[in-house]
Amino acid sequence: MTILLQTLQLICGLALFLYGMNVMGDAMKRIGGSRMKSILSNATSNPRKGFLLGLGVTALVQSSSATTVMIVGFVNSGLMTLRQTVGVIMGANVGSASTAWLTGLSVIEGGDSGVLGYLNLLKPTSWMPLLAITGLFITMMSKNDRKKNIGHALLGFSVLMVGMEYMAQAVEPLKESAGFRSLLTMFENPGLGIIAGLIPTLVVQSSAASIGILQVLATTGEITYGTSIPIIMGLNIGTCVTAMLSSIGANKNARRTALIHLYFNVLSALVWLIVFLVVSNVFDIPFLAHPVDHWWGIAAVHTAFKILSVISLAPFSRLIERLAVLSVPENKGEDSIDLLDERLFLTPTVAVERATEVTEKMAVISCEAFRLSLGLIGRYDEKIAGTIRDFENKADLYEDSLGSYLTKLASTRDLPERESKQVTTLLHLIGDFERISDHAVNLVESAEEIRDKKVVFSNEANRELSVMYGAVDEILTLAVDSFTKQDLHAASLVEPLEQVVDYLRDEIKLQHILRLQKSECSIEHGFVLADILTNLERVSDHCSNIAGLILEMSANGDLGMHQYLRNVRAGGESFKWNYKEYLKKYSLGVGTPPEGLDK
Repeated sequence: MTILLQTLQLICGLALFLYGMNVMGDAMKRIGGSRMKSILSNATSNPRKGFLLGLGVTALVQSSSATTVMIVGFVNSGLMTLRQTVGVIMGANVGSASTAWLTGLSVIEGGDSGVLGYLNLLKPTSWMPLLAITGLFITMMSKNDRKKNIGHALLGFSVLMVGMEYMAQAVEPLKESAGFRSLLTMFENPGLGIIAGLIPTLVVQSSAASIGILQVLATTGEITYGTSIPIIMGLNIGTCVTAMLSSIGANKNARRTALIHLYFNVLSALVWLIVFLVVSNVFDIPFLAHPVDHWWGIAAVHTAFKILSVISLAPFSRLIERLAVLSVPENKGEDSIDLLDERLFLTPTVAVERATEVTEKMAVISCEAFRLSLGLIGRYDEKIAGTIRDFENKADLYEDSLGSYLTKLASTRDLPERESKQVTTLLHLIGDFERISDHAVNLVESAEEIRDKKVVFSNEANRELSVMYGAVDEILTLAVDSFTKQDLHAASLVEPLEQVVDYLRDEIKLQHILRLQKSECSIEHGFVLADILTNLERVSDHCSNIAGLILEMSANGDLGMHQYLRNVRAGGESFKWNYKEYLKKYSLGVGTPPEGLDK
């Protein structure tokens, strides 16, 4: 019964350790937030810089697996190249050693009095309750997301250390167990030692947890430095499983990134296992037979192995990259990058940024399609018409991918409030951009009707249309700039110009009726003209929606767009002045422009 209770306590401690690490790591990723992408994706082909970036990020999130999975997602989305990942992966491996040093704080021992007595204050059991209370207070009382994340990080670290204490207490009675000591001596065989490190890490998918267990077992006095080295090698191989699983279904470069991580850990273990076996059999080194009498001894061996691995394999980083490329050959049927990658949900802020970038690509495609369609009226070109339809199909694919991705992202529990509003904005925007591409195809169909029916507009009608083309082209530019460049001035010009486009539509229709009365145009001309004008005016409406979203979000961070646009139209001398200036710029030279505005 005693052994059963100790086993349950050990499992409970491990569960608390893993949960605490997960909470702390997630909080630290959210604190890093928008900088995470710039930290990792700006890594150059310089392995030294990549190494430092990988080390720093992993020390921040306390998980080399999380860093590597993020890298796989970045490569899969085209944010990083394969070469940029090599140095980052090496740095991530070294950075993962930081957890063992943190957990080593648990064994700080001081005296009962004097200066040594103050060392006891550094033990987690001394200050962890205060840390937990502080974290809980910040989490419950703060309304600021960043402060809440700090509170979650403090709570996560507190739970992590409680888990370590539970595991240490569970193992303590086993010091006197002859059976347990004989079990540990089995790991003196290097092959069994590697398996002993590999299997637990494969199961829990956390080398930090395996190191924590090894540190706890070392307190029995039965783990020697010579025994710990192969175990540490094995757990470093086991930690690759998370990245390998995350690469399933990814593109070829993402799979190669996961293989670089695997090859680095396997090769480093193989190289240094050979060195270890040769040295231990040729030379008599008392250090290897010495029991690990301190948790920090395991941390030191772990860190030394990581650093030696980087030193030995860094000169061959290009060969490791080439080996990964050979392992995943080129596939001509595969796209170079995927639009979006759900692996980025590990860092929601980065996922939102990526979705924004893809939406910008969609905006460019939709607007290019519409601009091409304007040139087809009266000058039909079958090749250009095909290009426009291809663009419209791409815009549909973008909308489907983004809509699904953003919906899943919106349900992410770790999504900060600011990013949640950005996701809602993007969901509105992709609908407007997709409709713009639809109107481009509608204009292609109008151009085909003009060609098939041999419709010829009068010179006056063509002149009036060219004026409206110019106005719609400008409003399209302003709307796209307001989104892609976050240009609030451009956004403020869209609504007065949209009112002018409405006026131009009505005035051109009126002029057509007047020409119809004079028998200068036919009813058939009027049908085609009405279709063209409707599509032009609808595009300007979508531009108004886009700019309205940008302005309204910048004003108060809420989405009440239609009411907001009504307020914009209703007041402001600047709005009225811009409206009158655009009336002058896009004057038809006929009729009397309206003084009032459409409310």
